[in-house]
Amino acid sequence: MSISDLYSPGFRDRNRDHFAAIVRVAISDGGINAEEKAFLDRLADNLDISNELYLKVLENPTAFPVNPPVSYESRLERLYDIVRMIYSDHIEDEDEIRVLKRLAIGLGFRSDAIDIVTTKALELIHDGADFDAFSDGIRNLVPA
Repeated sequence: MSISDLYSPGFRDRNRDHFAAIVRVAISDGGINAEEKAFLDRLADNLDISNELYLKVLENPTAFPVNPPVSYESRLERLYDIVRMIYSDHIEDEDEIRVLKRLAIGLGFRSDAIDIVTTKALELIHDGADFDAFSDGIRNLVPA
């Protein structure tokens, strides 16, 4: 029995959709480089994404919705993963920032605070913040 058999289809769908959102960021600058590919491989493994689904998502990541998590903690976790993907190649271009802002709104962050949230999120990742420091930094900026 695979680990995915222990979880509901809804859980697997949320993981798939989260993975697809991160793939959108990875391809937003025209392609996936080696660092981004390594990050996607690790993330796919952590989210129990099959090779078949991995390839399907790479082929058309926009076919999968951005489903906002219910809990603020889960939103922070997803934002953390997305920002880490952006920073994986140490270059944040305009397309990646635009996609980040759209995904952050899709995750449920307030649109009137999105510039502040994304700027702070990138700053925290640049500074090497782990998830706890990242979470605290965003939570202090924009409470749940």
